[in-house]
Amino acid sequence: MTSSIAVVGAGLMGSGIAQVSAAAGHDVVLRDVTDAALTRGLDGIRASYAKFVSKGRMTQDEMDAALGRITTTTDLGAAGTADIIVEAVFEQLEIKEAVFRELDKIAKPGAVLATNTSAIPITRIAAVTERPEDVVGVHFFSPVPMMQLVELVRGYKTSDAALATARTFAESVGKTCVVVNRDVAGFVTTRLITALVVEAVKLYESGVASAEDIDTACRLGFGHAMGPLATADLTGVDILLHAAHNIYSETQDTKFAAPEIMARMVTAGDLGRKSGQGFYPYGEK
Repeated sequence: MTSSIAVVGAGLMGSGIAQVSAAAGHDVVLRDVTDAALTRGLDGIRASYAKFVSKGRMTQDEMDAALGRITTTTDLGAAGTADIIVEAVFEQLEIKEAVFRELDKIAKPGAVLATNTSAIPITRIAAVTERPEDVVGVHFFSPVPMMQLVELVRGYKTSDAALATARTFAESVGKTCVVVNRDVAGFVTTRLITALVVEAVKLYESGVASAEDIDTACRLGFGHAMGPLATADLTGVDILLHAAHNIYSETQDTKFAAPEIMARMVTAGDLGRKSGQGFYPYGEK
Protein backbone atom coordinates (compact mmCIF):
# COMPACT_ATOMS: atom_id res chain seq x y z
CA MET A 1 0.00 0.00 0.00
CA THR A 2 1.48 3.34 -1.05
CA SER A 3 1.16 6.64 0.78
CA SER A 4 1.78 10.27 -0.02
CA ILE A 5 5.00 11.35 1.62
CA ALA A 6 6.35 14.84 2.26
CA VAL A 7 10.01 15.26 3.11
CA VAL A 8 11.06 18.57 4.65
CA GLY A 9 14.72 19.19 3.94
CA ALA A 10 16.52 18.33 0.69
CA GLY A 11 19.98 17.76 2.12
CA LEU A 12 21.74 14.41 2.09
CA MET A 13 19.29 12.79 4.52
CA GLY A 14 16.13 14.34 3.15
CA SER A 15 16.94 13.60 -0.49
CA GLY A 16 17.89 10.04 0.49
CA ILE A 17 14.54 9.52 2.21
CA ALA A 18 12.75 10.98 -0.81
CA GLN A 19 14.76 8.68 -3.10
CA VAL A 20 13.90 5.42 -1.35
CA SER A 21 10.27 6.50 -0.89
CA ALA A 22 9.77 7.23 -4.58
CA ALA A 23 11.56 4.03 -5.60
CA ALA A 24 9.12 2.10 -3.40
CA GLY A 25 6.14 3.60 -5.24
CA HIS A 26 5.20 6.45 -2.91
CA ASP A 27 4.33 9.89 -4.24
CA VAL A 28 6.81 12.34 -2.70
CA VAL A 29 6.88 16.08 -2.17
CA LEU A 30 10.42 17.25 -1.39
CA ARG A 31 10.53 20.67 0.23
CA ASP A 32 13.39 23.01 1.05
CA VAL A 33 13.72 26.75 1.51
CA THR A 34 15.61 27.47 -1.74
CA ASP A 35 15.41 26.28 -5.32
CA ALA A 36 19.18 25.76 -5.27
CA ALA A 37 18.90 23.28 -2.39
CA LEU A 38 16.13 21.43 -4.19
CA THR A 39 18.18 21.27 -7.39
CA ARG A 40 21.14 19.80 -5.51
CA GLY A 41 18.89 17.29 -3.79
CA LEU A 42 17.19 16.18 -6.99
CA ASP A 43 20.51 15.98 -8.84
CA GLY A 44 21.82 13.73 -6.07
CA ILE A 45 18.77 11.48 -6.33
CA ARG A 46 19.11 11.26 -10.10
CA ALA A 47 22.81 10.39 -9.84
CA SER A 48 22.14 7.72 -7.22
CA TYR A 49 19.39 6.14 -9.31
CA ALA A 50 21.73 6.17 -12.33
CA LYS A 51 24.32 4.19 -10.35
CA PHE A 52 21.67 1.61 -9.48
CA VAL A 53 20.73 1.36 -13.16
CA SER A 54 24.37 0.89 -14.16
CA LYS A 55 24.69 -1.94 -11.64
CA GLY A 56 21.47 -3.61 -12.71
CA ARG A 57 19.70 -2.91 -9.44
CA MET A 58 16.92 -0.97 -11.17
CA THR A 59 15.88 -0.44 -14.76
CA GLN A 60 15.84 2.83 -16.66
CA ASP A 61 12.04 2.66 -16.74
CA GLU A 62 11.95 2.21 -12.96
CA MET A 63 14.29 5.16 -12.55
CA ASP A 64 12.15 7.38 -14.77
CA ALA A 65 8.98 6.32 -12.95
CA ALA A 66 10.53 7.02 -9.53
CA LEU A 67 11.73 10.46 -10.60
CA GLY A 68 8.23 11.14 -11.92
CA ARG A 69 6.84 10.51 -8.44
CA ILE A 70 8.97 13.28 -6.89
CA THR A 71 7.87 16.90 -6.95
CA THR A 72 9.89 19.72 -5.42
CA THR A 73 8.72 22.92 -3.80
CA THR A 74 9.75 25.77 -1.51
CA ASP A 75 6.18 25.95 -0.16
CA LEU A 76 5.83 24.13 3.16
CA GLY A 77 2.07 24.20 2.68
CA ALA A 78 2.47 21.57 -0.04
CA ALA A 79 3.08 19.05 2.74
CA GLY A 80 -0.45 19.56 4.02
CA THR A 81 -2.02 16.71 2.08
CA ALA A 82 0.64 14.10 2.88
CA ASP A 83 -0.13 10.99 4.93
CA ILE A 84 3.37 11.05 6.44
CA ILE A 85 5.59 14.11 6.78
CA VAL A 86 9.27 13.41 7.47
CA GLU A 87 11.30 16.31 8.82
CA ALA A 88 15.01 16.09 7.91
CA VAL A 89 16.34 19.58 8.63
CA PHE A 90 19.49 20.56 10.54
CA GLU A 91 19.98 18.81 13.87
CA GLN A 92 19.14 21.77 16.09
CA LEU A 93 16.15 21.86 18.41
CA GLU A 94 15.10 25.43 17.65
CA ILE A 95 15.04 24.78 13.90
CA LYS A 96 13.05 21.57 14.31
CA GLU A 97 10.61 23.25 16.70
CA ALA A 98 9.94 26.00 14.16
CA VAL A 99 9.23 23.40 11.46
CA PHE A 100 6.90 21.40 13.67
CA ARG A 101 4.94 24.48 14.74
CA GLU A 102 4.20 25.08 11.07
CA LEU A 103 3.50 21.43 10.32
CA ASP A 104 1.03 21.35 13.20
CA LYS A 105 -0.94 24.08 11.45
CA ILE A 106 -0.93 22.64 7.94
CA ALA A 107 -0.90 18.84 8.27
CA LYS A 108 -4.18 17.07 7.76
CA PRO A 109 -5.82 15.32 10.73
CA GLY A 110 -4.25 11.94 11.42
CA ALA A 111 -1.09 12.62 9.43
CA VAL A 112 2.04 11.20 11.04
CA LEU A 113 4.64 13.86 11.78
CA ALA A 114 8.02 12.12 11.75
CA THR A 115 11.37 13.56 12.74
CA ASN A 116 14.63 12.14 11.46
CA THR A 117 16.55 13.42 14.50
CA SER A 118 19.36 11.19 15.71
CA ALA A 119 19.69 12.56 19.24
CA ILE A 120 17.06 15.17 20.20
CA PRO A 121 14.28 13.77 22.42
CA ILE A 122 11.07 13.30 20.43
CA THR A 123 8.98 14.60 23.32
CA ARG A 124 10.71 17.99 23.16
CA ILE A 125 9.91 18.30 19.45
CA ALA A 126 6.33 17.06 19.89
CA ALA A 127 5.68 19.49 22.74
CA VAL A 128 5.36 22.46 20.36
CA THR A 129 2.42 20.82 18.58
CA GLU A 130 -1.20 20.26 19.53
CA ARG A 131 -0.92 16.64 18.38
CA PRO A 132 2.00 15.02 20.23
CA GLU A 133 0.37 11.62 19.76
CA ASP A 134 1.07 11.90 16.00
CA VAL A 135 4.78 12.72 16.40
CA VAL A 136 7.28 9.86 16.14
CA GLY A 137 11.01 9.52 15.62
CA VAL A 138 11.92 7.86 12.32
CA HIS A 139 15.71 7.82 12.31
CA PHE A 140 17.19 6.82 8.96
CA PHE A 141 20.92 6.26 8.53
CA SER A 142 23.24 7.75 5.95
CA PRO A 143 23.56 6.99 3.12
CA VAL A 144 19.83 6.26 3.21
CA PRO A 145 19.67 4.14 0.01
CA MET A 146 22.36 1.78 1.34
CA MET A 147 21.79 1.58 5.09
CA GLN A 148 19.15 -0.97 6.10
CA LEU A 149 18.30 0.22 9.60
CA VAL A 150 15.59 2.61 10.76
CA GLU A 151 15.26 3.47 14.44
CA LEU A 152 11.66 4.16 15.47
CA VAL A 153 11.36 6.24 18.62
CA ARG A 154 8.31 6.77 20.80
CA GLY A 155 7.87 10.19 22.32
CA TYR A 156 6.18 10.34 25.71
CA LYS A 157 2.77 10.67 24.02
CA THR A 158 3.35 8.91 20.69
CA SER A 159 0.34 6.72 19.89
CA ASP A 160 0.50 3.06 18.91
CA ALA A 161 -1.20 4.01 15.64
CA ALA A 162 1.47 6.58 14.73
CA LEU A 163 4.25 4.13 15.54
CA ALA A 164 2.57 1.40 13.47
CA THR A 165 2.14 3.76 10.50
CA ALA A 166 5.79 4.80 10.74
CA ARG A 167 6.87 1.16 10.84
CA THR A 168 4.75 0.26 7.81
CA PHE A 169 6.29 3.16 5.89
CA ALA A 170 9.88 2.29 6.85
CA GLU A 171 9.40 -1.37 5.98
CA SER A 172 7.78 -0.42 2.67
CA VAL A 173 11.03 1.26 1.61
CA GLY A 174 13.01 -1.86 2.47
CA LYS A 175 14.26 -1.02 5.94
CA THR A 176 14.50 -3.14 9.08
CA CYS A 177 13.19 -1.38 12.18
CA VAL A 178 14.20 -1.33 15.82
CA VAL A 179 11.88 0.34 18.33
CA VAL A 180 13.02 2.61 21.14
CA ASN A 181 10.25 2.47 23.71
CA ARG A 182 11.59 5.17 26.03
CA ASP A 183 12.56 8.58 24.73
CA VAL A 184 16.08 8.88 26.12
CA ALA A 185 18.60 11.32 24.66
CA GLY A 186 20.46 9.69 21.78
CA PHE A 187 18.03 6.77 21.68
CA VAL A 188 19.93 3.49 21.18
CA THR A 189 22.16 3.82 18.13
CA THR A 190 23.41 7.39 18.54
CA ARG A 191 23.95 6.83 22.24
CA LEU A 192 26.11 3.77 21.58
CA ILE A 193 28.17 5.17 18.71
CA THR A 194 28.67 8.53 20.45
CA ALA A 195 30.05 6.87 23.58
CA LEU A 196 32.40 4.77 21.45
CA VAL A 197 33.54 7.69 19.29
CA VAL A 198 34.12 9.94 22.30
CA GLU A 199 36.32 7.32 23.98
CA ALA A 200 38.16 6.60 20.72
CA VAL A 201 38.85 10.32 20.21
CA LYS A 202 40.13 10.61 23.78
CA LEU A 203 42.58 7.78 23.11
CA TYR A 204 43.65 9.44 19.86
CA GLU A 205 43.88 12.93 21.37
CA SER A 206 46.06 11.76 24.27
CA GLY A 207 48.44 9.88 21.99
CA VAL A 208 47.61 6.41 23.33
CA ALA A 209 47.26 5.05 19.77
CA SER A 210 46.97 6.24 16.19
CA ALA A 211 43.62 6.61 14.46
CA GLU A 212 44.48 3.65 12.24
CA ASP A 213 45.32 1.39 15.18
CA ILE A 214 42.24 2.38 17.17
CA ASP A 215 40.03 1.58 14.20
CA THR A 216 41.88 -1.65 13.45
CA ALA A 217 41.39 -2.75 17.07
CA CYS A 218 37.63 -2.28 16.75
CA ARG A 219 37.41 -3.95 13.36
CA LEU A 220 39.51 -6.99 14.11
CA GLY A 221 38.92 -7.24 17.85
CA PHE A 222 35.17 -6.67 17.88
CA GLY A 223 34.17 -7.50 14.31
CA HIS A 224 33.01 -3.95 13.54
CA ALA A 225 32.65 -3.21 9.84
CA MET A 226 34.25 0.20 10.37
CA GLY A 227 36.25 1.70 13.22
CA PRO A 228 34.82 4.58 15.31
CA LEU A 229 37.08 7.28 13.90
CA ALA A 230 36.38 6.25 10.30
CA THR A 231 32.69 6.24 11.27
CA ALA A 232 33.04 9.79 12.61
CA ASP A 233 34.55 10.85 9.29
CA LEU A 234 31.76 9.17 7.34
CA THR A 235 28.97 10.60 9.49
CA GLY A 236 30.58 14.00 9.88
CA VAL A 237 32.67 15.11 12.85
CA ASP A 238 30.33 18.09 13.21
CA ILE A 239 27.27 15.83 13.32
CA LEU A 240 28.73 13.60 16.03
CA LEU A 241 29.98 16.60 18.00
CA HIS A 242 26.47 18.05 17.95
CA ALA A 243 24.99 14.70 18.99
CA ALA A 244 27.46 14.42 21.86
CA HIS A 245 26.55 17.92 23.05
CA ASN A 246 22.83 17.08 22.90
CA ILE A 247 23.20 13.86 24.87
CA TYR A 248 25.55 15.39 27.43
CA SER A 249 23.20 18.33 27.89
CA GLU A 250 20.34 15.95 28.68
CA THR A 251 22.24 13.43 30.81
CA GLN A 252 25.26 15.27 32.26
CA ASP A 253 27.03 11.92 31.83
CA THR A 254 30.72 12.61 31.27
CA LYS A 255 31.16 9.69 28.88
CA PHE A 256 29.30 11.83 26.34
CA ALA A 257 31.45 14.95 26.91
CA ALA A 258 33.15 15.52 23.56
CA PRO A 259 36.96 15.89 23.63
CA GLU A 260 38.28 19.36 22.83
CA ILE A 261 39.91 18.22 19.58
CA MET A 262 36.50 17.53 18.02
CA ALA A 263 35.46 21.16 18.48
CA ARG A 264 38.79 22.33 17.07
CA MET A 265 38.41 20.08 14.03
CA VAL A 266 34.94 21.45 13.34
CA THR A 267 36.15 25.04 13.71
CA ALA A 268 38.98 24.30 11.28
CA GLY A 269 36.61 22.70 8.80
CA ASP A 270 38.00 19.16 9.15
CA LEU A 271 34.58 17.50 9.10
CA GLY A 272 35.51 14.14 7.60
CA ARG A 273 34.84 12.77 4.14
CA LYS A 274 32.57 15.62 3.10
CA SER A 275 35.35 18.19 3.64
CA GLY A 276 38.26 16.04 2.46
CA GLN A 277 39.90 15.82 5.88
CA GLY A 278 38.89 14.44 9.25
CA PHE A 279 40.75 11.86 11.29
CA TYR A 280 41.95 10.67 7.88
CA PRO A 281 42.70 12.55 4.62
CA TYR A 282 40.38 12.00 1.66
CA GLY A 283 42.14 13.81 -1.15
CA GLU A 284 41.08 17.17 -2.52
CA LYS A 285 37.98 18.88 -1.07
